Amino acid sequence: MDKSKFKTLLTEKTNAINEMLEHFLPEEKGMQVTVIEAMNYSVRVGGKRLRPMFMQETFTMCGGTEAEMGLLEPFMAALEMIHTYSLVHDDLPAMDNDTLRRGNPTTWYKYGETAGILAGDGLLNYAFETAAKALGNISAMSDLAPEKKAELFERATKALTILGRKAGIFGMVGGQVADLEAEGKGDAVSEEMLLFIHENKTAALIQAAMTIGAVLAGADASEIDKLEKCAYNIGIAFQIQDDILDVIGDTAELGKTVGSDEENDKQTYVRLKGLETAKRDVAALSAEAIQILDSFEKEHEFLSELVNQLIDRRK
Repeated sequence: MDKSKFKTLLTEKTNAINEMLEHFLPEEKGMQVTVIEAMNYSVRVGGKRLRPMFMQETFTMCGGTEAEMGLLEPFMAALEMIHTYSLVHDDLPAMDNDTLRRGNPTTWYKYGETAGILAGDGLLNYAFETAAKALGNISAMSDLAPEKKAELFERATKALTILGRKAGIFGMVGGQVADLEAEGKGDAVSEEMLLFIHENKTAALIQAAMTIGAVLAGADASEIDKLEKCAYNIGIAFQIQDDILDVIGDTAELGKTVGSDEENDKQTYVRLKGLETAKRDVAALSAEAIQILDSFEKEHEFLSELVNQLIDRRK
């Protein structure tokens, strides 16, 4: 795909997701208004919206239709809320103690530490309340035959299970715990542990995005398995590229200080395998991910280019 065309499409799709998210954010009123304001601020502060984008593109590639967007959009919004809550908690003094994110004050720094904790809690819980709206949307589809409704309910139930597992102790939360326990241990962290951290902390929500998109579109088990592997590759390659950029990246281009991994005695893929091997592994993982996408018959040019841009990024 032409880079100019891709950039235009990416902007259009990001703007559409931002507009969609606004419809799902809670109204800022009531005695709990402060935490709601903090939640909404956290979502609105920006982001690439990659996870809902991956979900939407996979849904379309697997045969999902415009008429079924009422099934998809609550899950897109829910996944972005979960991703946002994880960033809100990452920024807390007890974790990374960051005061800026994307050039704006972090949630805890703007609203206070307690509000930051509760805003993250609120987003996580509201995410599942939002995803559950898909069930109500199915009930409201009066023109559907009972057997079709039952099929859509089954898809939504399976998607909810994936969302909970990939966000929780067997996914992102589990990866975060392992990452914290590995801090400052340098070479004592094994390759097995490092890949566990990358798979769960980084790849799990990408796996959630792509497998939920496939499930909601009615993909079969073999297609879902292929996409889980594809998303694993994307997540691992993304994290390895992050490690590479910490070594060779430019501070001004990245918008953050390079060399922090070495300074903090953090085990990384580059430290473990060497820079050239890390680069080759990123190329191999991304090539296999694209090969998996190419096994699907429906159009996926934008999705493939999104993977390439994500992994080949310089920032």
